[in-house]
Amino acid sequence: MLGREINSIGGRRGGEAVADGLGITHEGLKVALGIKEHYKKGTPICVPGEETRILVPEHLLNKNLDLQNLEDPLPLALLATRDPDAPMAVAAAARLSPLGNRTELVSGLFELVGETTKHPLVRQAVSLVSENAFAPDAIAHVRRHATRFIVKTRSQYTAALRQNMSALIEGVIAPRTFVKEFFELAEAGNLRHDIRRKLVLSLLISPSIRPSIKFLMLENFHRLSRPVRLEIISGVLRAEPNRHSDVIKEELHWIIAQERKNREVH
Repeated sequence: MLGREINSIGGRRGGEAVADGLGITHEGLKVALGIKEHYKKGTPICVPGEETRILVPEHLLNKNLDLQNLEDPLPLALLATRDPDAPMAVAAAARLSPLGNRTELVSGLFELVGETTKHPLVRQAVSLVSENAFAPDAIAHVRRHATRFIVKTRSQYTAALRQNMSALIEGVIAPRTFVKEFFELAEAGNLRHDIRRKLVLSLLISPSIRPSIKFLMLENFHRLSRPVRLEIISGVLRAEPNRHSDVIKEELHWIIAQERKNREVH
């Protein structure tokens, strides 16, 4: 529903009806529409102005980090309602809370977030802040709770990844199940991009991991951000050769060629 509202705003003479006096900006609308495209394509959202840094919940909770036009209520509302990962959605709601009573329009948007989000914790956060008339103590409580939730969630997902890695080595989890859960856990746990890079790279260059598993990982390579993919490819090409490395390097060369071709087409 919120997505349709954003499209409706964007359709008014190219967004000309949006004005700073309403608490929502033209630039914020553009960012929100861009985020919708990221969700549609399944590509990661990056920190504004930094294409190599994937946006994580900690960025949203960092008051000292300038998120540029992502600070606008529309992008934050979209993250809080549409992001598939609860930690990111909760962090966005926490960042949005101090802006929730800026104008009548933003207040309505904040209320809409609570009604349309699929995350119970976001709904609870919106209710708490609204019921306490946007009091600083209520907003601070939401931020503290969001921080604890993010730390706990990331720890749980990281532990699950480690368990699955052990299960794979011991042969008690099917390779396809392992790969499927690897990406689901990494995305749901909002793993930092450097950790994702190290984990995927270690799997691809390990002589003890079967080639079939490595090819399954490469089938899902597009789910990593482009900077992370490039770092992994560079790491594999620099790695010491082993009995599996040649075929994996050949596959990576093919992936590079395909990406280059796609960029030339578009």
